[in-house]
Amino acid sequence: MIAVNIRPYSPEDCEAMARLFYETVHTVNAADYTPEQLDAWATGKKPLDTWDCSFRANTTLVAETGGQIVGFADMDASGYLDHLFVHQAFQRQGIATALCQALEAGCPCERYTTHASITARPFFAARGYQVVREQQVDCRGVFLTNFVMEKPGPLAPVPQEEKKG
Repeated sequence: MIAVNIRPYSPEDCEAMARLFYETVHTVNAADYTPEQLDAWATGKKPLDTWDCSFRANTTLVAETGGQIVGFADMDASGYLDHLFVHQAFQRQGIATALCQALEAGCPCERYTTHASITARPFFAARGYQVVREQQVDCRGVFLTNFVMEKPGPLAPVPQEEKKG
């Protein structure tokens, strides 16, 4: 595990984050998706103002080391984790875990939900997320498999034991 600084998103981060997203999808996810699916998922043409608006609407965190952005993630107030991407050269070093822990700690809710890629599914399963359903998502006319996954949050109702009588 490397030392990373987790900090809030700043609009100046947007271009680097969009580039990291594109590169990560086209490298890390390439083992689980076809080139056509990767191109539909990450075109590299999404306007930065659209990215920025989305990041500002959510709690967005950036992971950096040595002044380089190596990961980012965002979550809305309901506990929906939208993006979680880590630079290809920094995979399996605890960055995604640190980002998730920080987002979950900052967003107490009844449950956390994400739409996990085939690639990310094992990561989320290891964090206690359960698959609710597999789905085929239409992305620019190309279908991609992902998984709706969720786990209880700290505000989840506690099941009451049945009274014995």
